[in-house]
Amino acid sequence: MKKVYFTIVGMQFNHGDWFFEEGMKVKLIKEPDNKYDSEAIRVEVKGLGKVGYVANSPRTVAGDSMSAGRLYDKIGDKAKGKVLHILGNGVLCTLDKKYLNASKHTKKSKH
Repeated sequence: MKKVYFTIVGMQFNHGDWFFEEGMKVKLIKEPDNKYDSEAIRVEVKGLGKVGYVANSPRTVAGDSMSAGRLYDKIGDKAKGKVLHILGNGVLCTLDKKYLNASKHTKKSKH
């Protein structure tokens, strides 16, 4: 199975991007009640909380990354990934393969 890439954006609205390092783990959490984007996927880092979102616009998705809309139905409510490169306009990451297609195996949360 080939790697799945995604781009983190919106860091300037949270903590910035100064702390990102290659190899760092990130957590993806779906936000189905997000009033701006029903396919929003929040990105968190342990100890900091929310650091940005998975890019969901052709203007912000880097290279071969999947947009949040394309990734949304391929993961469960939560997933994990790893930072590959820090770019000038986002952070390129790869999805941990064990979370791919996990949506078929997870129950919907009642929260």
